[in-house]
Amino acid sequence: MATHQGAEFASRRAVLAGVAVTAAVFVAGLCWAKWTPYLGKAAAAARTHEWPGKDILAVGGVHAGDAPSWAAATVFFEAYVLSIWPALVVALLLSACVQALVPRTWLSRLLNRRRAVATALAGGAASMPSMMCTCCAAPVAVTLRRSGVTRAAAVAYWLGNPLLNPAVLVFLLFVAPWQWTVTRLAVGVAAVVGTAVVVGVLTRRDDRRELPSALTGGLDDAAPGEPAPRRFVTALLRLCLVLLPEYLVIVLLIGAGRGWLLSLIEPANRGLLVVVVAAVLGTLLVIPTAGEIPILHGLAVLGVSTGVLGALLITLPAVSLPGAAMVVRGFGWKTVGVTAGMVMAAGLVGAAMLSVLA
Repeated sequence: MATHQGAEFASRRAVLAGVAVTAAVFVAGLCWAKWTPYLGKAAAAARTHEWPGKDILAVGGVHAGDAPSWAAATVFFEAYVLSIWPALVVALLLSACVQALVPRTWLSRLLNRRRAVATALAGGAASMPSMMCTCCAAPVAVTLRRSGVTRAAAVAYWLGNPLLNPAVLVFLLFVAPWQWTVTRLAVGVAAVVGTAVVVGVLTRRDDRRELPSALTGGLDDAAPGEPAPRRFVTALLRLCLVLLPEYLVIVLLIGAGRGWLLSLIEPANRGLLVVVVAAVLGTLLVIPTAGEIPILHGLAVLGVSTGVLGALLITLPAVSLPGAAMVVRGFGWKTVGVTAGMVMAAGLVGAAMLSVLA
């Protein structure tokens, strides 16, 4: 009896230690990669009312209509990776900690709710402190699924990171017309909650079938008695080997073809069709956090329509082709397809709203 109680006490202490380590990685990592840098950027934006960042889609001198090239691919790849690598490192480390050190039932109890709207709100609220772009949020979203979190909550977390990012809302308020901030906030909340609710309804049966087995096995299906450091290293290697290769290849391809893609939204084009094209294009392109700000500023100067700006304001940060490739194994094609479609629809709502407010 005493031996059993001692073992139970030791196990509980190990779990608490693992959770403490995970929390430390979360706080220290985000302080380094997000919170401290964003405080500096917000202070500078409040003082100057200008955004210092450059349009990443135009890096390397690429213009609308330029043919794909290896130089365009590598220059874009370098600029993108240099911009997002701290957040991606934190995302991978945090995901590995959650898989190896946090009991699966903890996250499911925190985020899974009986009602679809409550689940969407829980996932969206959980996303706001991390403030990651869609690709950096993808490893954490995949880990949430592995931990027994429903697709609805995981999708809300994945979309909430870029769309509900409080830092980007502050940046927009300081350096862009107020209509941009209002549109982003209103449509962003509706997109996160609405998409998660639709995904939850459509995948309810799948979740009910999969979650009971997902919640068995303790910490990431680890072998009994396997040391925590080994579990962590195994989880980290799995994340890197499974998620990163195709993600980086797709980033290269987008960088190579961005000249042709940008030609689809020429300033001379007007009407509903170009707005629809912008909504689709924004859903496919990949940008770092707040990367939409200089892109939209540049397009506004060129005379692109307000509808196009509103569509890109929502779709550019929300989803990307590389991000979708990272989460599809954990979410399933149905969930990714529905999410992309809902984001495109939200882009059209953003176009309409910004056109009315402007």
